[in-house]
Amino acid sequence: MQDADDHLHGVDGANPRGYEGFEGVVAPDISESTPWWPQPARARAGAPNVVVMLIDDMGFSDIAPFGSEIATPGLSALAAKGYRFSNFRVTPLCSPSRAALLTGANPHRAGFGYVSQVDPGYPGLSMQIPHNLPTLAESFRDNGYATFMVGKWHLTRESEMHDGADKSSWPVQRGFDRYFGSLDGYTTLYHPHRLVRDNSPVTEEFGDDDYLTDRLTDEAIGMIGSLRTGSDRPFFLYFAHHAMHGPVQAKPADIERHRGAYEQGWDAVRQARFRRQLADGLFPPGTQLSPSGPEITDGVPAWDDLDDEQRALFARHMEVYAGAVSAIDDSVTRLIEHLTAIGEYDNTIIVFCSDNGGTGEGGVNGTRSYFSQFFGHPDIPSDWVADVPRPLELMGGPRVHGHYPRGWAHASNTPFRMYKGQVWEGGVHSPLIVSWPGGLPRRAGDTGVRDGFAYITDIAPTVLELAGAHRPERLQGAATVDADGASFADALRLGSAAAPRPGGQHISLMRQHTYYRGQWKLIAPQPTDQSIPFTTTAALDWQLFDIIADPTELTDVASRFPDVVAELAEEYRRTAWFNTVFPMVHRRALDARPSTEARLAEPVRIAPGLPTMERFRSARLVRMRSFVVEATLVGAPGEGVLVSHGDQGGGYILWLEGGRLHLSYNAYGDMHRVSTPFAESDAVIVATFTALDGLAWGIEVRSASASLRLDRVTMLAGMAPFTGISVGFDGGGPVDWDVHERHGRFPYRGGLRDVRYVPGEPAPYDNETLVAVDEITGHLLD
Repeated sequence: MQDADDHLHGVDGANPRGYEGFEGVVAPDISESTPWWPQPARARAGAPNVVVMLIDDMGFSDIAPFGSEIATPGLSALAAKGYRFSNFRVTPLCSPSRAALLTGANPHRAGFGYVSQVDPGYPGLSMQIPHNLPTLAESFRDNGYATFMVGKWHLTRESEMHDGADKSSWPVQRGFDRYFGSLDGYTTLYHPHRLVRDNSPVTEEFGDDDYLTDRLTDEAIGMIGSLRTGSDRPFFLYFAHHAMHGPVQAKPADIERHRGAYEQGWDAVRQARFRRQLADGLFPPGTQLSPSGPEITDGVPAWDDLDDEQRALFARHMEVYAGAVSAIDDSVTRLIEHLTAIGEYDNTIIVFCSDNGGTGEGGVNGTRSYFSQFFGHPDIPSDWVADVPRPLELMGGPRVHGHYPRGWAHASNTPFRMYKGQVWEGGVHSPLIVSWPGGLPRRAGDTGVRDGFAYITDIAPTVLELAGAHRPERLQGAATVDADGASFADALRLGSAAAPRPGGQHISLMRQHTYYRGQWKLIAPQPTDQSIPFTTTAALDWQLFDIIADPTELTDVASRFPDVVAELAEEYRRTAWFNTVFPMVHRRALDARPSTEARLAEPVRIAPGLPTMERFRSARLVRMRSFVVEATLVGAPGEGVLVSHGDQGGGYILWLEGGRLHLSYNAYGDMHRVSTPFAESDAVIVATFTALDGLAWGIEVRSASASLRLDRVTMLAGMAPFTGISVGFDGGGPVDWDVHERHGRFPYRGGLRDVRYVPGEPAPYDNETLVAVDEITGHLLD
């Protein structure tokens, strides 16, 4: 670099600006000047591509390399040339794991001590990655990489996912050159409720057989292909599948692959998976399978205790789940085939893992009415249906939003106990595969199994080290803050000869706590009594397990090693302060909403044809309250949808067809339909939803001469209606399948000026008495 004014000639006492950092020569005349072009960041010669594929809610044993009966040839090929980690941990929930993976920082330090559906107002729960904490995308871009993402983001506050929101936390603003997927915590695999490309909503119509897992794979391959048309830059691809999160759906051919495979039941499947895990060396000889039984599995009965109808239904649920796993494996296969075809597979690092354990949110009996599961009330009516019956042949398809019973989650998490949302091993023990054929070839005799402890914060430093990339020291003009993870690159190269991971590792969720160090796992697994303020970790009911000798947490040895308990509890306390884990909040505190969201519940006027309004923005207008919908027609009535809100999981739709005004109300799959003749011109149609006792709405639709009524329908609450409001067409998933089969989106043909939503009074019961149902785990929480 030249001195500050060496490149300026003939300044003559002037005070020039704008030349700072310029490394050419500037004179009054161009004949005496020398141009200079800054060089862009370039990756090192031969730098590998990096693909990180994260699966949602998939259990430890759900793929063949980790014991599953589900054939996953793509993943098996990846593991055959790569490495399987049998001792890898994640957090128990979606957003915290994603924040930790992308930043290498512990979740609370990344702002995500819980999922982004909450915003209680504390640093560890800010639900926003700090601007000076670089993501992997920002790090790789700083090293000259192209950066792509497809799939689930879930790292933006839900109040900031609508089109008018501050987008500073959206993927493209956090380092990704291109993005395609859902910002939300999950979506349906048929008729996704809202997809975003870069910073804009995707408005195209999806066919009934368009399957999101396949579409994400198409998009990822397309991004790579576009890059290769004009550049040889290496790329970083973050591929975050929406599967296996509920509602679980699969393609008919993939379901058919597994027809009859689960008639033997979850107990037999679990035993068989464990035998394969032991045979593959994933656990040491003598490891015992964690026990079954309703009292220790959150209610899972023995398969032999079910009747024939239950077995047929539950087996079908698992066929659908297995079909969705098959589609993920096909995605891996297609990606590998594409990389091979362009000659880049050998020089691509591929990481594959899940964000948490398999989930028991489907309940003991599973559900075909997914969104009705996430709501509770002390006086919930007796006719509330958590599983609206559907024919078995429809399950897995676009008309059913289902989830498998908890017994299959118990099998998914073989050999561990419990589920997503809990700090037992079933909630935090994930499969991990790492492959780099050209850079980390397996030595002869190496099984590829790595049994050293690793945590999800370790992925970022590992792939950066393997790629020879640096983490930026400055981001957006500010010095970056430290990460927390430790690279496990040496474990990949050296196996058991590598040094163990330094220090301990905490995992905290609400008032569940665990701390790992060496052979020990200290755990306080159940939320503290909410009536007792949290004051000190010494007050917790700690349990202690030797996870080397007892990886499935069968024997609590806390009474034998009180000194170890006290030492690790104190380490956990210091670690919690160091990682902004405090304060320890309970579920009620997470129900608080910031005052800044109040504006989202103000009346709004929506013009026809605009993109479907985002889910949360739409819900603020109707959730747990009375409301009015006004549609203003201009001229003679036409035909088509006036307004729709929701999908096959629950919603309502108002439309004109055949000279009649129609209303359909979908109560989590239970359909209600009414209609009346309609011939008015320049009409105002007013739909009044009145909140009634017992979690219900009464609906009345009126115009000058027409009237429709539904005296009492089950209220849509929790995450329903899932698809947001569409005016002039039925966007996202269809509310009424019969209308959809006849007309598709059924755009309104006629004069529709707009639709106005006017939120009304809160429902006539005290919202403070609601029993909170965790939207992620499906468990009732005090």
